[in-house]
Amino acid sequence: MRRTPIASFPAALSAVAALAIAAVASLSATSAGAVPAFAVQTGAPCAACHVGGFGPQLTTYGRDFKLRGYTARSGSTYNLPLSAMAIASFVNTQKDQASPPAAHYGVNDNWTLDQASLFLAGGFGQHLGAFIQATYDGVARAFTWDNVDLRAVTDMTVAKHDVLLGVSVNNNPTMQDAWNTTPAWGYPYTGSALAPGGAPGAILGSLAQTTMGATAYAWIDSKFYVEGGGYGSIGSRLASRLGADPTAPGNIKGLAPYGRLVYQSDVLGGTGSLGLMAMNADIEPGLDASSGAVDKYRDVGVDASYIRNLTNGDTVAINARYLKERQHLNASYALGFSANPRNDLTDLRADVSYFWRNRIGVTLQGFDTTGSPDALLFASNRNLKPDTTGLSGEISATPWGAGTSPMGPRFNLRLGLQYTYYVKYDGAGSNYDGLGAKAGDNNTLRLYAWTSY
Repeated sequence: MRRTPIASFPAALSAVAALAIAAVASLSATSAGAVPAFAVQTGAPCAACHVGGFGPQLTTYGRDFKLRGYTARSGSTYNLPLSAMAIASFVNTQKDQASPPAAHYGVNDNWTLDQASLFLAGGFGQHLGAFIQATYDGVARAFTWDNVDLRAVTDMTVAKHDVLLGVSVNNNPTMQDAWNTTPAWGYPYTGSALAPGGAPGAILGSLAQTTMGATAYAWIDSKFYVEGGGYGSIGSRLASRLGADPTAPGNIKGLAPYGRLVYQSDVLGGTGSLGLMAMNADIEPGLDASSGAVDKYRDVGVDASYIRNLTNGDTVAINARYLKERQHLNASYALGFSANPRNDLTDLRADVSYFWRNRIGVTLQGFDTTGSPDALLFASNRNLKPDTTGLSGEISATPWGAGTSPMGPRFNLRLGLQYTYYVKYDGAGSNYDGLGAKAGDNNTLRLYAWTSY
């Protein structure tokens, strides 16, 4: 296996530049182009809603806009609520991967169109709003429905308190959330399916596009947030037709209840939040109900965030999450998928970002996932554990987050460089597969271009 230098920068930059040009050209050719439709609707630049002038990391204003059903509007003029987005990248790993990460790609130095998306995103009157995304997956070379969030909201006064009541119908637990501490919208805000994956995620972050649910929430005095609801599977036939894999992780038996609490307040010259999230899901693994049992997942998480806009125009943002999952794998154990009837999974991650004038940003994240050893679930790992630990950093440039693009206020662009460093991978720092592989072999450099219109 040949050794690949971690930086073939000229080739990488050329690849990203070429894909960025192609993405820009395709967006310009459409009659309406990403969620810049929200910027047109509100009359505010992307930097008003998004930290660093580009999504999905939300400012306090952006959070309130989302919770209020995407309904805020500047004036009475109607705008076409359509947008488009494209992400292209170059991926290099410290050492060649054992096999190509996807069909049509090599074991290293891959560049690709990661995804191209169309959005229907806007408010419709004072009480209804929508965020609907359809995506072409450039790695899988397939179309799929993506995030869907339909909202109905109303505002009232209760005992001198401003109370916003809302309902969200969505297809990805936590995608309706307005804080960037949850699995759906946490850092990294863009990634590639061509990069090594590491440890498995908790069930709370693994139900996207195979479920549909409804949650009701109250946002009280823009400080207290309480939400509750449930999710069910959409069925294997419909999921397949919509481009999702119904077997991953499997069918939800009945409904999976979900709950969320957040307290947000001004603190230390900025805005801080503390939150709780919880979900229970009974899963028939791989759609197999022959055992008559289910796998029971019980997820509980705590999270915190802090955003401060400095007097010089710079922004500091901090996000942190601790998620604990209890697994009662009764079905997997009976079917021979798991060696243990009970396992645990713990995920801890925190990130800090600094954005200069909403144009140049630096983000650093630490992540640590640990879990119970299982001789069947992690049979390819030498010590039979999923444990993965490391650091991820990113430098990005967003020249037109203030809406000053020469292509008009709808166009936005972010260019970024990400690097992920693994201290531990699949249970160990060295020889994790019993064949001499090191965690550092999976260190990943990614250059990306992200455009929207």
